[in-house]
Amino acid sequence: MPSQSVKVALAQINVTVGDLAGNADRIIAQARAAHAAGVDLVVTPELALCGYPPEDLLLRPAFLAGCEAQLARIATELAGCEGLQVVVGHPMAREDGVVRERSWSLPPCLNAASVLAGGHVVQTYAKRELPNYQVFDERRYFYSGRDAGLGPVVFDVRGLKVGLLICEDAWFEEPAAAAKAAGAELLCVINASPFHVGKVAEREERMAERARASGLPLLYAHLVGGQDEMVFDGASFAVQADGAIAARAAMFEEALPIIEVDARHRLSGDVVPEPEMEAQVWRALVIGVHDYLGKNGFPGALIGLSGGIDSALVLAIAVDALGADKVRAVMMP
Repeated sequence: MPSQSVKVALAQINVTVGDLAGNADRIIAQARAAHAAGVDLVVTPELALCGYPPEDLLLRPAFLAGCEAQLARIATELAGCEGLQVVVGHPMAREDGVVRERSWSLPPCLNAASVLAGGHVVQTYAKRELPNYQVFDERRYFYSGRDAGLGPVVFDVRGLKVGLLICEDAWFEEPAAAAKAAGAELLCVINASPFHVGKVAEREERMAERARASGLPLLYAHLVGGQDEMVFDGASFAVQADGAIAARAAMFEEALPIIEVDARHRLSGDVVPEPEMEAQVWRALVIGVHDYLGKNGFPGALIGLSGGIDSALVLAIAVDALGADKVRAVMMP
């Protein structure tokens, strides 16, 4: 149990699939900003180092080697941040070196979260529950920490015992129970959970259930931004052990909310109100367009207007996303 409060920052960042160096730079910048604010632990989202979803990039040995190299660079560059620990989500190659080359061979890697401190990777946790429904296809690429024979990871932050979970793990009882049995006093969940209408309330309700069932407070660090057909809405949050929401970050923008954990494991932070549903839908459309064009290197948009409300709506979204100077409209005959 900590003798004094511990400060945890949730690095709600907008990363790009495949931009390993750029994503690493973003993580380093957020960690340094948090350290300057007196934070003890920084938590990044699921697969923050490579972006989500990396899909068939995970089948390339050079990509996994690049992830390993950038993880080491993050640890090295943050070595001067005395007392700071950072949790980074990343893919980790199989220890036996097997790389998937045929559809019937084993998945190539683990969906991992590593704890960095003092210039080194000190512990690594592997996701146990792999979603394989709707937009998720994780069993194609990953094998679970359970199948790999890896147990829970609990690490010490100035006397506070923190247990790691990755996204889908927190929707099931066993991973949280295993972390608690290993001594966890706080659950830290890293996530990449695509947006749909009502998703914020759904996440918070399920995580409140997990907190109450385990008797532990819970932190939820989430991605933000668009990646191809997916949109991640941010809204990272903190839940008390009794299920009450203690903090919530803004939706659809990068943020670095700081949550304070006191000696009794009570959480405190700022609660940003959830926007009206119409505003959420609009902002999801805008950030999806903005990031699709930006991350793919398109200079702007050319939109054909039919005179109907549908193309007019598309034009309005594009202007909000890109700025009027990057949108050209053409009236169709």
